[in-house]
Amino acid sequence: MTPSAEERHGCAGPTGRPPASPAHAPEPDRAPVPGAGAAPHVRLHRLDSRPDGDEWIVGRLATGRFVALPEVGKQALDLLGQGLDAAEVGRRLRKTTGDDIDVPDFVEALVDLGFVAEVDGRPTQGPPPPKPTLARIRPRHVRWVLSPVVPVLVGLLIAAALLVRPPVPLGYRTLLWSPHGSAVIALGAGAGWALLLLHECAHLVAARATGVPGRMRLGTRLQFLVMQTDISGIELAPRRHRLTAYLAGIATNLSVASLAALAADATDGTARRVLAALALLALLPLPFQLMVFMRTDLYFVLQDLTRCRDLYGDGLAFSRYTARRLLRRAHAPDPSRDLPAHERRAVRVYSAVLVVGTALCVAFLLAVTLPADVTLFARAVSRLGAGHSAAQRLDSAAVVVALGGVHLLWARTWWRGRRLSAGPSRR
Repeated sequence: MTPSAEERHGCAGPTGRPPASPAHAPEPDRAPVPGAGAAPHVRLHRLDSRPDGDEWIVGRLATGRFVALPEVGKQALDLLGQGLDAAEVGRRLRKTTGDDIDVPDFVEALVDLGFVAEVDGRPTQGPPPPKPTLARIRPRHVRWVLSPVVPVLVGLLIAAALLVRPPVPLGYRTLLWSPHGSAVIALGAGAGWALLLLHECAHLVAARATGVPGRMRLGTRLQFLVMQTDISGIELAPRRHRLTAYLAGIATNLSVASLAALAADATDGTARRVLAALALLALLPLPFQLMVFMRTDLYFVLQDLTRCRDLYGDGLAFSRYTARRLLRRAHAPDPSRDLPAHERRAVRVYSAVLVVGTALCVAFLLAVTLPADVTLFARAVSRLGAGHSAAQRLDSAAVVVALGGVHLLWARTWWRGRRLSAGPSRR
C-alpha cells in the first residue's frame, strides 16, 4: 500500500495473512513564494522537477521531499541554482515580474525543506538522507521494468491463464490442499510472506528504475499491520512511470497467480493442488487494494488520475468540517473551497468513501475481530495452568505468543508512526 504512502505511497493488507502494501508517496508541501531581507549566496542540492498545470513539482529524490511552486518560485530556484546570490535573483525577478520578491525568505524556506547544501559557503545542518532498501540495486539495473513491453507481457500472461486454461477454483477448498493442517498453514505462511516481499520489491524496483531510492518498513492502516514501501520521490517522475510504480505490486501478484495456475494445469496430484493453492494465495490480497480509504495502491492511482494534490488529507479535513457543521460547531470555513474545481469535487466524493469505509472497518473490528481475538487469547491463557495436557499447554502457549506478538507489534508500529508524525515534517 505505493505506494507511505505515505506519507504516503504505500500498500497495505490485513493481519492474519501477509499484507500487500502499495507504494507510498507523500503529497507535495506548499512552499512560500519568494517574497524582502539579506542577500545570501546558496548552493543547492541536486533537485528534480516537472510541470504540473500552472505549478512546478520540485524535490530532492534522496530524501523524497518535494513542494509545489508557482512559476515565479521555479524561476527563483533556477536562478539560485545558477550560482546567483539572493540580491541578484531579486533584481532579475523584479525585471521580469515587476514585483519585489523576498528572495532571502524564500531561501530560508528552501533550507527548512533540506534543498540547500550551503549558505554563504557554510554547510547547512540536517539529518542525512535515509538509507534506501536494497541499495545495491541501481537504476540502470532495473530500467527495463519501465518498458511499455512489460505491461503487455503481463497482460498476455493473465489472458493465457484465464482463456487458454480453466481458471483455478476460488473456493476455500483450494487452500485446503492437504489433509495435514500444519502443511496447509506452513504453505500459507511461507508463500504469503514471500508474496508480500515480492509485492513490495516490485514497488521498490519500479521506483528505483526512475532514480527514486525507496525504503520498505512496517506501518499501520486502521487495525491492520502492513508492510509499505516509501517511494515518495516518484511524484517527480512522468505519469506513466508513477502509475507503473503504483501498480507494480498488483501486477506481480497477478503474474504469480497466472504462472501458478498454468503450471497447475500441466501437473497432477499433490503438485497440482499446491500450485492451485499458491495461485489463490497470490490473489487473496488484491481485494484489499480496493479499500482506497486506507491509502492502498489503488488509492494512489486514484489520486493521480483525479489530479489531486493530497486526496486523503483534504478528504479528511472536509470530513471533519462536515461533522462539525452537522453538530453546529463549524466556525472555520470549508477547507475545500480554495481547491481547484476538479480537486474540490473529487475531495468531497472521496470524503464520503473515507467516512463510510472507515466506519465499516472499525465496526468489523469491534463486532468480529476484537471479540474473536479476546476469546481466543483468554481461552489459551486459561489452558496454560495445571489440569491440562502438555499438548494443550503447548498449543495455548503458541496462541498467546503468536496473537500477543502480532498485537504488540501493531501497537509499537502505531506508536512509532505517531511519534514520527508529531515531529518535523518528513515529506
